[in-house]
This record gives sequence, C-alpha cells and structure tokens, in this order.
Amino acid sequence: MRGIKIGSALGIPIRLNWTFLLVLPLFAYLISRDVGGIAMVINQSLSAGIDAEALQAGSMPLVLGFVSALGLFAGVLIHEFGHSVVALHYGYDIDSITLWLLGGMADFAELPEDWKHEFQIAVAGPIVSVGIGGVCYAVFRLARGFPAGYDPVVFVFGYLAVLNVVLAVFNMLPAFPMDGGRVLRALLARNRPHAKATQRAAEVGKVFAFLLGIIGLVSNWFLILLAFFIYIAASGEAQQTTLKAAFEDVTVADIMTPREDLDVVAEDDTVAELVERMFQERHTGYPVLRNSDLVGIVTLEDARNVSEVERDAYQVGDVMEQEVETITPDTNAMEALQRMQEHDVGRLVVVDDEENLVGLVSRTDLMTAFNIIQSSGQPASIRERSFGGERELIKSD
Repeated sequence: MRGIKIGSALGIPIRLNWTFLLVLPLFAYLISRDVGGIAMVINQSLSAGIDAEALQAGSMPLVLGFVSALGLFAGVLIHEFGHSVVALHYGYDIDSITLWLLGGMADFAELPEDWKHEFQIAVAGPIVSVGIGGVCYAVFRLARGFPAGYDPVVFVFGYLAVLNVVLAVFNMLPAFPMDGGRVLRALLARNRPHAKATQRAAEVGKVFAFLLGIIGLVSNWFLILLAFFIYIAASGEAQQTTLKAAFEDVTVADIMTPREDLDVVAEDDTVAELVERMFQERHTGYPVLRNSDLVGIVTLEDARNVSEVERDAYQVGDVMEQEVETITPDTNAMEALQRMQEHDVGRLVVVDDEENLVGLVSRTDLMTAFNIIQSSGQPASIRERSFGGERELIKSD
C-alpha cells in the first residue's frame, strides 16, 4: 500500500494513498448533500434539537460535509493507532499507517501468530473507535447546551459520535480480514494450527463478502467495493499464511538448482544464440558469467527488446541486467518468494558469503516445492537430488 508520507507518530510513518484524495471529497459531497437527513437522524437518536433548515443555507452544507469527512478519517487514523500501540507493546514492528479508499490500514512488518496477541491487537481498534465516539458524544452534549449558533458543532460531533460507534460494531463483523475476522481467527487458533485457523476465518470472510455484495446491490455501492476487498484480501492472506506454514523449515538451499547443474551463458554470446538456447532448453533466464564470476542475469524479456534481425549483432553483455537480486542459501524459502514479489522478478541468484555463485532459485522451484509439501499432508523440510539429469524434490528424513 504505497502513499505520500505526511508525517509520523510513535515512530510510525503516516501515509495518504492516492485513492484517499478521491474518496475524501466524495464523502464530503455525500454528507453535504444529505445534511438535512443526517440532522434529523441525530435529532431522533440523540435528542439534539438541531435546526436542520438553518444548516442547509448557503455554503454551510459543504463546510459541514468537509469537516465531518475529515473528522471521520481522523477517527479511522486513531483507530489504526489503537491496533499499532498494542502491536508495538508486544514487539511487532509497524512499517506505516495508510489512509486509502476504504479507510485505514496498518502495515505490519510481520503479522502475529500468537492468538492472544492477535486477539488483543484486533479488538484494540474497535475499542478505540468506541472511545472516540464517547469523546465526541461528550463534546456534543456540551455544545448542545450552547445557543443555536453552535448547531454546526452539535451536528459534526453528534454525527461523529454515532458514526464511530457504528464503525466499531461494523468492524467487529467476523468478515476476515476485518477486525472481527481477525478476532475469529485468534479464537480458532487456540486449538488448531495458525494456517488452518486462517483458512477457516477466510472461508467465513468470503461468505460475509458475498452477503455484503448482495446487500450493496440494493442499497450502497460502497458495500460492493468493500465486499470485493474482503474477498480478495481474505484469499490473499490465507494463501500467504499457507505458504509460510509450508515453507517453515525449508531453505533456499533445499530447492535451488545448484551451481554444478546450472545452465549459464557468457556475456559475449550473441542474443540470437541466447534465444536459440532458451528455445531448446526451455529456460527464460540465465546467470551471466565472466571467467566463472557472476556479472549479471539475462531473461527472455531482455532478448525481446532486440529486434530479430539485429540479434546476431548484439551480445548478452549488451542487454543483460547487471544489478542482480541475490540471496543466500540459508534464507527461508518464504522470504525468497517475498523478495521475488517485492522486486517483481521470477528468479534470484544464490550466492555465498563471498558473493560466489552457488545456484539459482526460481518462482517455479518454489511453487513445485510447495505443491510437493502440500501433497505430503504436512509442512516438512525437503532436499534436492538429481537423478539422470532430472531434478526431484523429496521429503527429507
């Protein structure tokens, strides 16, 4: 979740995603368009006595809409700090808090797997939202005793008091990965593996996403968007958790192609020769060596950048990538996959402490290893053996 850094608190960067810049004026407009209706709801639910007609005069609706929208997102930001403070207490790092289209998101460097920690971190946000609602209600009660000229203040704080409590209740729905879904996973993880608990919570989350989508079709388009996010996020986190559990005891050395079995190219090979080798050997990437030293990596995409008629005139050294993403053999396989995703590459060159080439690990290697581990019925370490030139991943003793 990328965004513009606007400040920091407690050492946590605060960011605004570009979608926030779209949704803030949209929310302000929607609130301003229904100031009269909102005022009536506040009057009925909190006995506010607001003069709804006076609030709809001139530019007042736009001012109230903008201030209320800012207050809403300020509450969302404090909600995320509620999660973050508890997480910091338990030693988890928070990379940033980002405000975006659907509210706020605290980016954890590592998600908690201790169910007690996750439970307390998850409930902290809604508790903070209820607290914000209580503070807003106290200001609302105070302003209500002032003359009629304070009706705009009564409106804003009455609206925020109700909305923060509603958001707290809504967040506690067991729609993983919302707060209530994380509470559900924490409770499920008391007596089952974390990965299994995540899968169950994700299944419940997908059901709620489906129901929200149906409700959104007949009421509010925002619910459809939220349902889509819940479904995608639940699927993604369940997949990541399953991968992490499967690769718990697996290192890069277990699944990489070792140096002695590795196909490499020289920097003075022509691009035409490179493409021919790719076709024959069915590889789409090769380490590039100069006198046994690693100098780069070349991929099919690099070769495609040279027109077919010019491939005899260009050498691998002309098109290869010299800044190579490397990894050490003892790195966990899950970290290798995360590195590939982070840098948008399909393979990592494996080097030792002296930066000597010892192998290559690809996304295909990782997925093959994962499928074999899954078929064995439990996470397990694996090792690699070579039989007749064919690589086979097997469960270790």
